[in-house]
Amino acid sequence: MRKRLFCAIGICALVLSLATAGLAKNALVFQTDFGLGDGAVSAMKGVAFGVDRDMAIFDLTHYIPPYSIWDGAYRLHQTMEFWPEGTVFVSVVDPGVGTERRSVVAKTKDGRFIVTPDNGTLTFVEEMVGLESVRIIDDKRHRLAGSEESYTFFGRDLYAYTGAKLASGTITFEEVGPVYEGKVISIPYQRAKVEDGAVIGNIPVLDIRYGNVWSNIGKLLFDQLSPEIGQIFEVTVKEGDKVVYSGDIPYVNTFGDVPEGSPLIYFNSLMNLSLALNMDSFSEQNGIMSGGDWSISVKPKK
Repeated sequence: MRKRLFCAIGICALVLSLATAGLAKNALVFQTDFGLGDGAVSAMKGVAFGVDRDMAIFDLTHYIPPYSIWDGAYRLHQTMEFWPEGTVFVSVVDPGVGTERRSVVAKTKDGRFIVTPDNGTLTFVEEMVGLESVRIIDDKRHRLAGSEESYTFFGRDLYAYTGAKLASGTITFEEVGPVYEGKVISIPYQRAKVEDGAVIGNIPVLDIRYGNVWSNIGKLLFDQLSPEIGQIFEVTVKEGDKVVYSGDIPYVNTFGDVPEGSPLIYFNSLMNLSLALNMDSFSEQNGIMSGGDWSISVKPKK
């Protein structure tokens, strides 16, 4: 009796294992500048479910500032590493929709995929992670049926459809289309470096909710200045050649290490150097924004 029971349990476990393996899918993650005020995002998700009703769909964000390819590029870089290998990201910030820019799927060196227009969206991922391969989407094979005469909603008609096919295993990466020859489009900006006793970098994005100013200066680079907690640094922020902010700020561990309303230098959750006001908005108080034209310089005060 016990032997038959163990056999029955073993068979059930095997069946369950095979069934679970058959249903295994990669996550599909959407990012757009569409907002949620209309049905655009819902339409994209509907297309994905039409490809596979077991599709696991998630949102990165749909509040990228309108037309800001830069912000879309940064949010991808900020988020991707926390998702499992095989995850498919569909990023649609596409002010050039319907024009000659290419539609691509990029495979990163750590095994994730990005479906997007080739308009600079891959800038930070290419630099920070690296791209193993990029393929041009064959829109004759991977376009939503009936959308052939639509030129303004590639997010629904091409990117969501192709991303869902890839995430569900309906197609392989190699079946997306031909290999992209050459380099993808990249947005120019100030790379982080040490120069003349200062660390210099870019302000890629703001901590939107609290107004903190994030840089692309990592802790290993900053450590080349041999900083000490509590030390005062001279900080300069520029938009192009125009100085927007200049001041002396202490380097501390966290917000509560300075009085309320006072400035601080700290490292954010990505371990990048950042500026803040304790319980206030550094960016709003000082008129600071983000993007390729914004730079920051930090050096020890003598």
